[in-house]
Amino acid sequence: MFADLLRRLGTSEPERLPEPDARLALAALLVRVARADGDYAEIEKARIDRVLAQRHGLAADAATALRTEAEGLEAEAPDTVRFTRSLKDAVPLEERAALLEALWSVVLADGTRDVEEDSLLRLLSNLLGIADRDSALARQRAEQNL
Repeated sequence: MFADLLRRLGTSEPERLPEPDARLALAALLVRVARADGDYAEIEKARIDRVLAQRHGLAADAATALRTEAEGLEAEAPDTVRFTRSLKDAVPLEERAALLEALWSVVLADGTRDVEEDSLLRLLSNLLGIADRDSALARQRAEQNL
């Protein structure tokens, strides 16, 4: 089911993702962040659903369906470097800061920040072309919006 998307993500020069695939790739990245600490909690799933609904203008059931599909993609997805490279090409810089804020909101949803989560967010920030300072500001905005 994900073979074509995974093939495109796995190339050394990934192509720009069409909108439906970009949505799925972004959702899968949110799932990857939620799973980083080994505890994929219901509150994190709910946060992902809310982020997807707000970001893409989806109804609650459509956001949940997108997350469920993304869970499968995330489990099969190539390494994070290739994954984020494709996302970086699909999402303009101005929107990547908002994406990082959404990623932080998922990390913070369960009330704890784990070393693995912090490490992954540092990596993602770098791979998405977001400066450390801007990542910290995105985290602060996410904390304020909890």
